[in-house]
Amino acid sequence: MLREVMLETSTTQSELSRLSGVRQPSISKFMSGTIDLSDDQLDRLLSCMGYRLQVVRKPVQPTLTRSERRSWQLHRRLSTHLNRSSLNEWRPAIERNLNRLTSQVRGQPHVRNLDRWQQLIDNSDLPQLHRVLTGLDRDSIEMREVSPMSGLLSPQERTDALRTPA
Repeated sequence: MLREVMLETSTTQSELSRLSGVRQPSISKFMSGTIDLSDDQLDRLLSCMGYRLQVVRKPVQPTLTRSERRSWQLHRRLSTHLNRSSLNEWRPAIERNLNRLTSQVRGQPHVRNLDRWQQLIDNSDLPQLHRVLTGLDRDSIEMREVSPMSGLLSPQERTDALRTPA
């Protein structure tokens, strides 16, 4: 987008640098994708050329594999029960699952994600646990691939969670 507006307005990197106060090597890195531009940075650079950035927000349903969707549904159900008390009740089972997974899992990002699960549980980080249990970003999906939360839902709740369209 930056490149398109620069071409349209015949603005060189050097000129944009002088107009914006952003160093030319940084502009070059933005344009090559070496450095990501925030929306604020892009808006600032575009305004130097007489344009504004319009960000449109709309809900988008991500494309998940069948396995990723099922995992999300189950973890989402767990999230409805997650509070300080339930975490303390679940802690022995979670610790057993973590120990089992740690002895079996090899390779990245799984080993790193097991360490992150351990930290979240050790710190009782409820907000971050809810985020990982319900998130649809790639990081949350990968965290759930080595989830220590198995065995916490009753068979009936598990069935209900998988039947419920989301």
